[in-house]
Amino acid sequence: MAKARRALAKEIPKQDVVIEILDARMPFASSNPMVETLRGEKPCLKILCRADLADPVVTEEWIRYLQLDNGVVDPSKTSDHVRVIASGSDTWAAMKTKVPAFCAGLAGRQISTSRPCRAIVVGIPNVGKSTLINVLLGRKVAKVGDEPAVTKQQQLVTLQSGMVLWDNPGLLWPKITDPGVGYRLAFSGAISEAALDYEPVARYGAELLLARYPGLLRARYKLKELPATGEALLDEIGRRRGCLRSGGTVDIHKAADVLIHDFRSGALGRVSLERPDDPQVAGEKDP
Repeated sequence: MAKARRALAKEIPKQDVVIEILDARMPFASSNPMVETLRGEKPCLKILCRADLADPVVTEEWIRYLQLDNGVVDPSKTSDHVRVIASGSDTWAAMKTKVPAFCAGLAGRQISTSRPCRAIVVGIPNVGKSTLINVLLGRKVAKVGDEPAVTKQQQLVTLQSGMVLWDNPGLLWPKITDPGVGYRLAFSGAISEAALDYEPVARYGAELLLARYPGLLRARYKLKELPATGEALLDEIGRRRGCLRSGGTVDIHKAADVLIHDFRSGALGRVSLERPDDPQVAGEKDP
């Protein structure tokens, strides 16, 4: 992470635009505060990836919020510095023209064949940077996986429009001080499996889903009544999915794996883990 940060600090000043990839299901948790610090006043295109997995109503709320630069009405930044678009598997074709066009508009200079637009792609691990680059190019040049840290080093690619993109390894900040942010990052897959305990992560996700998407839980797991707690929900999922040890006790780790997989794959439905009016969004993450 330290090496990736140094590389970003070196490359960002050379670029016209910073393309920050965020997870549409949790734009606050997936926004690296170090990126905001390093880019300064550099124009930024924020792309909410995996929008096809997120609650569409909440995604629209996030677009409005981020377009106003985190809810603050600043005409200079709103008109010249920040653009926000959503991207998912259902909008990939449009991204090929949208991204170069938005970046050219943000660049603040004349774009030409001899002086193409230059942009650097940044984001946390496993947020969808490589997928987006492959979509923009129309062929697979960036390695894609369902685990973090798939991209190991910077790579330079040129789009058909002539736009030049720098792809970078995923970057997390040194210390996650907000436990909720850490749990949401882990629940979504941004943190390595080797560095987390599935059970408390799944309990956190279960509590959040019980509060915000009870209907999706009922439909997915065929529940007539919802359990009162995240722990009880995992127990019920385990019983219904055959996650049992000898003696009939539930293997909570396996049940946790079921819930986490159902969320990450979209099998649970379109879910957003954060909303712009959540209390934690009003605070700041330490870089």
